[in-house]
Amino acid sequence: MIDRVRADARMRILYLQHAIRQMSRPDRLIRPAEVRGVIESGEVIEDYPEDSREHSCLLLGEGEGHRPIHVVCAPKPDYLAIITAYFPSDDEWDASYRKRKSK
Repeated sequence: MIDRVRADARMRILYLQHAIRQMSRPDRLIRPAEVRGVIESGEVIEDYPEDSREHSCLLLGEGEGHRPIHVVCAPKPDYLAIITAYFPSDDEWDASYRKRKSK
């Protein structure tokens, strides 16, 4: 999946409205360059083959200052759709930010 994500991102990246809103929140301010960095060097930590938005996945990577960033994206034939980007919460994720905590 990561190879397809990176190949589609080389063609074009499309930020969906939800992603733009989440990235622009004053408590986040995640730059497109940080999202691109997650795409280029991050890892797939969850795969959603049955997602209503078609096949998508959750990536984990680092932004400025080594802050962890999660990016949800969906490969499309001519572009990579960025669904959302956020900083994982310590309340919801383990210390590595790779696994969700049990509820």
